[in-house]
Amino acid sequence: MARTFAIIKPDAVQNGHAGNIIAHVQKAGFRILGMKLTQISLPQARKFYEVHAERGFYGELVEFMSSGPSVVLALEADNAVALWRETIGSTDPAEAAEGTIRKLYAENKGRNAVHGSDSDENAAIEIAFFFSGTELVG
Repeated sequence: MARTFAIIKPDAVQNGHAGNIIAHVQKAGFRILGMKLTQISLPQARKFYEVHAERGFYGELVEFMSSGPSVVLALEADNAVALWRETIGSTDPAEAAEGTIRKLYAENKGRNAVHGSDSDENAAIEIAFFFSGTELVG
């Protein structure tokens, strides 16, 4: 089994989609190892997304991610990172496959409902960013 990290972003929480997205996570075969509702601070968002600091969308991204509550999740499944990326769909919901989380719940490319780790290495870093070891089960 492998792990991945997910965020149900402020747009999806604000629009009342968190419960449906969590149900989607479970239907896709993930085991939830950790989950919490949190308000990501602006400094936390800057640190978390610092790999994108030189990109044009960075400022808008960190403002958005600190604009309201998010749900952070540590997930487990076989080939978890790839399975999660498939489950959420393309960053742009207009290009996302039918039935994916972003096709169902994203507003646009910037307000795209969920975050997903892009590698096993980043999943481990991202899980550790939001969860202590004692906050994870299993």
